[in-house]
Amino acid sequence: MDVRIDGSHGEGGGQILRSALALSAILGRPVEVTKVRAGRRNPGLQPQHLASVHALARITGAEVRGAELGSTALHFTPGPISGGSYRFEITTAGAASLVFQTVIAPLAFANTPSFLTFTGGTHVPWSPSAPYVSEILLPTVARMGVVATWRVRRAGFYPKGGGEVEAVVQPLVSLDPLDLSDRGPLVRLRGESAVAKLPKRIAERQAEQARRRLAGAGHALDIEIAELDAISPGDSLFLWAEFERSRAGFGALGERGKPAEQVADEAADALLGFLARDAAIDPHLADQLVLFMGLANGRSVLTTAEVSRHLLTSFWTIQQFLPLQMSLEGGLGEPGRLSIGGAGVVQSSKAEVARARG
Repeated sequence: MDVRIDGSHGEGGGQILRSALALSAILGRPVEVTKVRAGRRNPGLQPQHLASVHALARITGAEVRGAELGSTALHFTPGPISGGSYRFEITTAGAASLVFQTVIAPLAFANTPSFLTFTGGTHVPWSPSAPYVSEILLPTVARMGVVATWRVRRAGFYPKGGGEVEAVVQPLVSLDPLDLSDRGPLVRLRGESAVAKLPKRIAERQAEQARRRLAGAGHALDIEIAELDAISPGDSLFLWAEFERSRAGFGALGERGKPAEQVADEAADALLGFLARDAAIDPHLADQLVLFMGLANGRSVLTTAEVSRHLLTSFWTIQQFLPLQMSLEGGLGEPGRLSIGGAGVVQSSKAEVARARG
């Protein structure tokens, strides 16, 4: 039976589409998504979202209806997930990280490794930056058994994009539950201040200001200066905290007329705000972990600095596919605690998974 998803639910953006298609691929259940991105100023499928649809269609051999620019309805019937070598091209500065987030969980359920190349944006607004994937997301899901790598060969800044990323996803052995109820002591603070086709001094100023801000709060910062290969100019700053049991990251992007010190202040303010709270993870990581937690073999728990609309939407979407025991404490914009009793999907035998997909 098809799963029917109202794409206008919650934040009404691309998150609900990506989560629904990933779950459809893993569970082998056809899905129909209506009112796609109805909550956005330009509703319907945009190039970045089409890239995610096409990527999942390729790795599952899916039958798809409605995969057209501007479409507000999509029907997706997946076949078996196949690992292998894939190249996913995202036009202009569409975020490579969001397409990677769409395929990483399904490809972890493949029988063979997957070798991926993405083209598109790597440091763009409203999306996880490249260092967020490598320094925050992947180390966290590795604790659950998801083994993957992510390496930027060429950066892609808004609006031209043109970046290139290589990633590898290994087949799962088991998907273990995750306890992120407590972050433990702070181990260290790290950062990357990067520029492309701009004076190195901009990156150095960002790093100096970030160090000053954190030193003023009693923290030392280990930060690297990077000059990135890219087809267009850009600059970024990414800061992250490594705790005994978790990680959290915060970034800011430069733009014409925006001083380097302002870029640093944006990232430093976000990091210092997080350090002043007790949550284990940042709000962006929370919504990215919901799908993994729902599929894991056992109960997972996390505490987040803020319950976001994306988290609420991810929480709702997985409930449409799996009858899980889930609880979320905390209202929108407040600190929250999420508990999910996972379905243990990966613990099923291959034959059982195949039957479920049938």
